[in-house]
Amino acid sequence: MNLSRRDMRSKRFGKPDAGWRRRAHELIFESDTVAGRRFDLTLLLVIVASVLVVILDSVNSIHNRAGGWLYIAEWVFTGAFTVEYAVRLMSVRHPLRYALSLFGVIDLLAILPSYIALVTPGIHYLIDVRILRLLRIFRLLKIPLYLDEAHGLMAALAHARRKIFVFFFAVCILVVILGTMMYVVEGPEHGFTSIPAAMYWAVVTLTTTGYGDLTPRTPLGQMLTSVTILLGYAIIALPTGIVGAELAAGILRNDRDARLCEQCGLLGHDRDATYCKKCGGAI
Repeated sequence: MNLSRRDMRSKRFGKPDAGWRRRAHELIFESDTVAGRRFDLTLLLVIVASVLVVILDSVNSIHNRAGGWLYIAEWVFTGAFTVEYAVRLMSVRHPLRYALSLFGVIDLLAILPSYIALVTPGIHYLIDVRILRLLRIFRLLKIPLYLDEAHGLMAALAHARRKIFVFFFAVCILVVILGTMMYVVEGPEHGFTSIPAAMYWAVVTLTTTGYGDLTPRTPLGQMLTSVTILLGYAIIALPTGIVGAELAAGILRNDRDARLCEQCGLLGHDRDATYCKKCGGAI
């Protein structure tokens, strides 16, 4: 299995035939080697440290005392990640293919905010997106159970996407109707200055968030708010139920063995089944 995964990565991005590029490829992309695992583990620790630097720098008391050192550390990390990104591109035969991959885009986003901050101060806090690079921990630790669970969740979302879309579309219609009604009932004098503003109130109320920046003043508006809150409690569990049903269906499908009945060709028997449920033949 490890060899096949290595071959798949080499085929996708292209592994150099020889030289320092091949050695760099083995170090950076092949976590099934001792050196590759050490590199990935070191990289994960550096990523965590760089994110902590940005988080600490946002605290005024810490920034006032050690802002200069944190700034230097931030650029040291950025420089290291820039060099690493460049080496990644040079150690594959198809650098554009890697740059456009999921991890390639994440690697680029990890360094861009620092350089953009030179023109737009303050945006450097977006460096925290480099924490997405910690997704490599699943490849490093090779936890197939976590990967299987992730695949199961994605499959459930894929199967439920049409139902979720219909639900979302129905909620959007309900938001427009409730927002329009509240705009008519309350009006600009009570803060509902437009239908979009009232739709904002409908979204906040329907999701039971309740910021309180827009509140009804009339008895009819308060009654409409009560109905909207009850509707929110009624519909908020629907997407959870939809995805939960698909997850249960996926678990049920996985509990079935893919053994083939040689007599009728039926697949999907229970693991403990000894006879075909269609023709009755022995499995």
